[in-house]
Amino acid sequence: MNLTAKNWKAQVLKSKIPVLVDFTAVWCGPCRALAPLLKELAKELKGKLKVCKLDVDKQMKLAEQYGVHSMPTLLMFVGGEVVGSRVGALSKRELHTFVKITTTVYAKKTVKV
Repeated sequence: MNLTAKNWKAQVLKSKIPVLVDFTAVWCGPCRALAPLLKELAKELKGKLKVCKLDVDKQMKLAEQYGVHSMPTLLMFVGGEVVGSRVGALSKRELHTFVKITTTVYAKKTVKV
């Protein structure tokens, strides 16, 4: 899913499942290398994790709001809050580890004590 300022709140901040946002740019080589891994991850975790893209050239204000200066930047949102970030291209293993660690926060937030 491609994110814009118009759908940001509904798709990211109000999401009932964790959202991994890829801050990307069409001219970014490492972003293009990461794209197939993110597509694969989205298929593997469908219904458990939402994977979205945000083109920083088209959505500069959102990129600035979250302090994104390098691409690719991955931000994990849980309950509308950033719970993790990574900058730069990741291997499949690194990507899975990042998702596992950051979504653990989601599990903790939904457990009622």
